[in-house]
This record gives sequence, structure tokens and C-alpha cells, in this order.
Amino acid sequence: MLRRRSAAPALGWTIAAAAPLAFVGVFFAYPVLTVVADGLSGLGDLLGRSAIRGVLWFTVWQAVASTALTLAVGIPAAAALARLRPRTRRFVRAVITVPFVLPTVVVAGAFEATFDRFGLDKGTLSLHHTVWAILAAHVFFNYAVVVRTVGSWWAGLDGRSTDAAAVLGATPVRTFRHVTWPLLRPAVAASAAVTFLFSFTSFGVILILGGPARATVETEIYRYAITRLDFATASSLALCQLVAVAALVTLAGVAERRRTVARRAPGRTSPQRRRGVIAVNAAVALVLLGVPIATLVERAFVTGDGYGLANFVALGDRVPMLPATALAALRHSLGFAALATVIATVIGALASIVVVGGRVRAAAGRSATWLRRLFDVGLTLPLGVSAVTVGLGMLLALDTPPLEFRTAWWIIPVAHALVGMPFVVRTLVPTLRSIDNRLREAAAVLGASPARTRREVDVPIASRAVAVGAAFAFAVSLGEFGATAFLPRRPDTLTAPLALFRLLGTPGESLRGQAMALAVVLMAATAASVLVIEGLRRTDESLF
Repeated sequence: MLRRRSAAPALGWTIAAAAPLAFVGVFFAYPVLTVVADGLSGLGDLLGRSAIRGVLWFTVWQAVASTALTLAVGIPAAAALARLRPRTRRFVRAVITVPFVLPTVVVAGAFEATFDRFGLDKGTLSLHHTVWAILAAHVFFNYAVVVRTVGSWWAGLDGRSTDAAAVLGATPVRTFRHVTWPLLRPAVAASAAVTFLFSFTSFGVILILGGPARATVETEIYRYAITRLDFATASSLALCQLVAVAALVTLAGVAERRRTVARRAPGRTSPQRRRGVIAVNAAVALVLLGVPIATLVERAFVTGDGYGLANFVALGDRVPMLPATALAALRHSLGFAALATVIATVIGALASIVVVGGRVRAAAGRSATWLRRLFDVGLTLPLGVSAVTVGLGMLLALDTPPLEFRTAWWIIPVAHALVGMPFVVRTLVPTLRSIDNRLREAAAVLGASPARTRREVDVPIASRAVAVGAAFAFAVSLGEFGATAFLPRRPDTLTAPLALFRLLGTPGESLRGQAMALAVVLMAATAASVLVIEGLRRTDESLF
């Protein structure tokens, strides 16, 4: 009887692990390994090309510049955020997160609308297809990463240390340098690593705002694979990027661990509120985040003779460069996002159960330890690996029997679920680990079966985290563009971001108006997801 009882949890645990392993193995690991295998043969020749070395260099330095600019703007804003009252701070965090979760094509469209509105798309002051447009968009996109991560950490520092330094005669500058900054460094390093990673793997922003002259590894993978059909070069470029991303993810993980173990004194007190600091940073945020969004909305309502809803009505009209109407593409995106959310939530929840282990850890013994560690690390890899690389891998690997899935309509929500699943895992695992095991033991003593214990104890506590992860997965799927650009292009698989990309690349005032209207609808949908996420959060957390 004892053997049977100990074997049952281990069997259930193994079954729970099978679905995530199969899903990630078929749709992520196999395609990515295919890219690696195809890219190895041409890697030496690729690095010998001066044009490719130039692309690699531009990819690195624009990411460095984007990170430096984001930190320069974000750290003062984090100081202002830390000075706000908790309720106001949660509201501000929700507002500044909207740009971060916006689809990259929407961000690019917002900046193009801004350039057009203020005459910066031509002439001597033109920002069209310049590196300055790329850097500005990256700061816009990553502003929330720095402000939320550093600001939340800053708000939790014990103000008594700075008070003691002031009593001892230290100036505010010296107090910041010797007291506050050493405590902030882990959070700053973590946010810098994430910002660099996002800028390094940026795709939609650079493809639209940079143009052919401002090519990065991401955009060159797309051009070689889709435009030139040179899959060998595209695979070699993807391999270079995978190596770089692996190094970046490792550094980000080290920074995150340091941020986690860094000790903050109890008795949290908010820094002294300074209205001047708050006002200046509010003005900067209003210009940086508010102007592009407001301009995008304004351009969406512009018609030939004033303002109206003509551009939104035109979303239902068929235009030559799209295989379906923009409205149909929006319906497809909403349907794909709903299905991707279900897949990401189910797979992510099963994976989280395996990672945490719970009571099964003792029953499964050492044989399960390696699997838990594999899940803990492996299931976050889709978040670090570029969606462009995943899309290229699916294009190459899932095109022959028995895995001839590339042309199936459902491969799109599957690709989106791969990107959304890590968000579910990262929100659910900490919640499951925080559940006091004594609650389960008390339920067992009162006669509850293991199934009822999970239903009455684990599910109510974890449900909020599951909802947060699902909202993240929905928002990510709704705006996914990188992997989708490599997948089937039929009327029934056209998504809103892909339709927006094509509309933005086609001249004509009426088409530009449709693009702005479609971008506004996508922005509203993702903003609604952010409000759901922030409403479900219990604590003043960092970005994820």
C-alpha cells in the first residue's frame, strides 16, 4: 500500500510534465535546434562578410545607446515614482506599462504619425529612417522596464539610512552616492540587462522606423529568409543572435538573483516627497509617452475635411495589398489571442506544478529533481529567444512529414502561446511557492483528499496569478509580429499587426488613415489587458 501511495503522486507528476515537454519540444526546441544545425555550416563565411559585420556592430551599439538613454531618463523617473503614495504609485505604474505591452508595429506607427504631424518626416530635420527614430522608440518602449523595476525597489528601501547620513552632515549627492546607489545597483543592473535584451532583439520598430539602411540581425534574418529566400544565411544570422542572447539572458539572470538576495532593511519608508522632482519627471513622461500616443489617436480621426470616424469605418474595406480586410485581420488576432491564451495558461500551469513540485517532491525523489530544474530554466527560454528565430525555425523544421504543420492555421496561436507561456510560469510559480504547506496539512488532517485540498487551498490562492499570466499572454499574442511574419499568409491567417505593417509601408493618405485607426484599436485592446493585470496584482511588484 505504501508503494502504491508513493507511486501515485509521482505518476501524476510525470503526466503533468509530459504535455509541457511535448509542446516545447516539438514547437520550440526542435525548430530552434534546426536553425542551429543549418546555421553552423555557413557561420564562418558569414562572419567574413564586411556587410554582416557592420550589421552586427550596429545591432550592438544601438542596443547600448538605447539602454543608456533609457537609464538616463528612467532612473530619475524611478526616484519620482518611489516618492508617490502607494495608491498613486500603482496607478502610475499601470499607465506607464501601456507603452511596454503595445505591439511594436503600433509603437512604430505612433512615431511615424508624430513625425508626420510635426514635420519631422522630411527636410533637414527629418527623423524618417534614422537611428534617432529607433533610439527614441526604444526609450518609449523600455521606459517602464527601468521605472517599474528600479522605482518599486527604491520605494522599499529603508529611509532611516539616508536620514542617518543627513544627520551626520552628508549632502544629498553624497548620500545618494554612498548609501542609496549601492542598494539600487542590483535593480538597475537587472533593468539594464532586460532593456539591452529587448533593444538587441528589436524587430518591428527597426524594420519600420529604420528602413533598409538601418539593418540589425533581426531585420536581416527576415530579409534573407522572406525576401531573398536565402535560408542558410538567415540561419547563420539567427545562430549568432542565439549565442548573444544566451549570454545576455545569463547576465540578466545573475542580476536578477542579486536583486532577489539583496537585503533591504525592515520598516520600509518612502523617500521624502519632493514636488519639483515629481513635476519634472511627469513632464518628461508626458512628452516621451504621451505625445506619440496622443498624436496617433489624433491622426486616426483625421479625415479629408476635418475629424470623423471615416478611417475606422474604412477598416471594413478591402484594399489591394491585403488578402483580407483590416477588420477581418483584427477578428483573426482576437481569436488567435484567445486560443493562444488558453494554450499558454494550460501548459504554463502544468509546468508550474512540475517546477514547484509540492508534496510530490518527496514521493518522486531524486529522479524528479533534474526534471524540475529543467522546467525551471527551459520554460523561460522562449521569452529570451527572439520570436523571429522561433518563426524561422518553424518555417524550416515544420515543413516535412510527420511534422508538416507550417501551413496549418493553428500554428499561429501555438507560436503566440510559446511567447506567452513564460509569463504564466513567472507569475504562477512564485505564488505556488508562497503557499504555506501547513494549510495543506491542516486540510489533510480534517479529512480532505489530495484533490479536494488542491481545489480548496491551492486553486483559490493561485487563481489570481493565473489570471495575471493569462492577461499577459493575451496582450503578447495580440501584438505578436516577429514569428507571425514567417508563418502562412492567407486571408484566414492575416493578423492585425501584419496588416498594420503592410498599411504603414504603402503610400496614400487613406491607407495611412486606416493604419492609424487599426493601431488605435490594437492599443486600446492591449491597454485593457494592462488594466486587468494591474487590477489583479496584490503587491507593488517589479515589471513581471
